[in-house]
Amino acid sequence: MAILRWEPLREMVNLRDAMNALLQESFVRPTGLLARGGPTILPLDVFEDENEFVVKALLPGVRPEDVHMTAHGDTPTTRGEIKTVEEKQDERYHLRERRYGRFQRVASLSTPIDASQVQAQHEDGVSMLRLPKAEEARPKEIKMGGPGSAGRSQ
Repeated sequence: MAILRWEPLREMVNLRDAMNALLQESFVRPTGLLARGGPTILPLDVFEDENEFVVKALLPGVRPEDVHMTAHGDTPTTRGEIKTVEEKQDERYHLRERRYGRFQRVASLSTPIDASQVQAQHEDGVSMLRLPKAEEARPKEIKMGGPGSAGRSQ
């Protein structure tokens, strides 16, 4: 029988890897669209410029008529369904990661939007919602007068 030298650092690395895996499963959003029977997770990008917010939802393989995007107040909502594909009896899966089912995602914006001017489009598996900011929420440029112009009455 051979005697192996104990290396505590090797054991610590294994413990660290085990803890990382445990915490990754417990607290970090699971990968994929469906979290093991839970609600479907829809990845979103939300960004803004001076005049509008843009919401992009990644929906590969989803038909535009299966996606419903709404905007109410300062809250855009994206919902829909990824339809299941019928399995054939003679097929044996080795790996099955594509998820199916209903999805919904709500984003909260910091500024009111003008719902009458909202535009939506779906192209190449990405649904995009353009949400113009309400006029009162847009920045206003204030011009400064020359010296002595403030407070004069005529």
